[in-house]
Amino acid sequence: MRVKNFAAVSSLIFFNICWASNKFVPPGPQINLGYISLVGNATSPTGEVNGPVQFFGSIPYAQSPLGPLRFKAPQPLNEVSPSQSSQVRVLDARNWGPPCIQQPALVGVGSEDCLLLNVWKPSGAKENDNLPVMVYIYGGGFVDGTPQAYPMYDWVAENQEIVAVSMGYRLNVFGFFKNSAMNSTDLNAGLLDQRAALEWVQRHISKFGGDPTKVTIVGESAGGASTVMQVVAYGGQKPVPFARAISESIGYGPMPTEEQSAAAFKLAASVAGCPTSDEEGLECLRQVSLGTLIAASNQVAPGQFSPIVSGPGTILPDSPTALIRAGKFALIDYIGGHCSNDGRTFTDGTPTTLLTQDQLIAAVLARWPSLTNETIDKILQLYPAPDVPGSPFDSEYDRTWVIEQDTEFGCMDWFLANRTAELAETATFTFRVFVIKVAYITLTLVSLLVEERTQGTASHRLTM
Repeated sequence: MRVKNFAAVSSLIFFNICWASNKFVPPGPQINLGYISLVGNATSPTGEVNGPVQFFGSIPYAQSPLGPLRFKAPQPLNEVSPSQSSQVRVLDARNWGPPCIQQPALVGVGSEDCLLLNVWKPSGAKENDNLPVMVYIYGGGFVDGTPQAYPMYDWVAENQEIVAVSMGYRLNVFGFFKNSAMNSTDLNAGLLDQRAALEWVQRHISKFGGDPTKVTIVGESAGGASTVMQVVAYGGQKPVPFARAISESIGYGPMPTEEQSAAAFKLAASVAGCPTSDEEGLECLRQVSLGTLIAASNQVAPGQFSPIVSGPGTILPDSPTALIRAGKFALIDYIGGHCSNDGRTFTDGTPTTLLTQDQLIAAVLARWPSLTNETIDKILQLYPAPDVPGSPFDSEYDRTWVIEQDTEFGCMDWFLANRTAELAETATFTFRVFVIKVAYITLTLVSLLVEERTQGTASHRLTM
């Protein structure tokens, strides 16, 4: 019954937030995109009416991924303009939309219907003003994170020469479910969501005063990893819907193996009361209630539903590392970097509990259980024990967090920047930060966009 009524329910939801143009239209600035007209909000966070920044939120950039579209690649909206301007629908875009479902998830917190984006523009910006555009991709290990955690009002208010965008994208089981019965082009749906949002920006950002040829994508942690994956998407064989990328504290570790993905599916299916065979299990999980799927996904360890190699012709035809090594990525201007102590936040232990090499190995394997003994031995050689002459480490704890930092946050930025510099005449810049101020970061990145120069800085969880 749920699947049969999907179309009717979706239509009801959509028309509940839209008004025909001859009915009541809420007050606020308007942007007409042709297929829909948006009513935004010019009230500042401090209550100033008609402030220096206009906000347009909860803008759909793809169809709602509900019912039979669960686990599928984002499907395009109908953006055909009606024959008469009076038939253009009006969307109340004065507020945020719901965030995507998180992990651990709670029923009633977040929504599957979350393929929405937000735009901030200077109040005086007009169509075709050709302002630089910054698109922010939030982090959270691909299991949590929301656009609401990174409001970009101040970015635009401090410097009236940029347009800022953020988007929601599916997480955890909703965005990175894998099953051998799935079409490979549906894998990594969360990354495909990001791509769909960036393509929407290309089509429509000029209406907000932005220049689609001057789009910079920015992300931190898993958002930083996302920017890298968008740079290497499709092995560099497709045009990229952005001109520059900034990756901060890239959260990128070993991807789930085929065995781990299969085990995650079987566990989720079993908890949800579904068959564990691929085709039947996939169809069943598409039809179970949101609450049932949330309960099932909460039983799967975080990270088991995350980006994977999806195969030839897809958004990730190989691992980002392999694609960068082979030069199969978009040659664009790039900035990447991390903090000097990024790894401390995520180390599984403390100075009083990580005292021996065996405890170090256990901590590393707890984080990345697919590592082989050969790989572990190589890591131990590259990061010598504190009692080895010339070792830079004072303790096994320091040794552990540096290993975890370099593996997850500290290597990918240098690797991509160096390969970009080797292969193209583009601007590249890397950084490592010790002590920073949040306001300085914002101003630095804004000046980069406005004055088109390569400067930048970042710190894990402090960037925005």
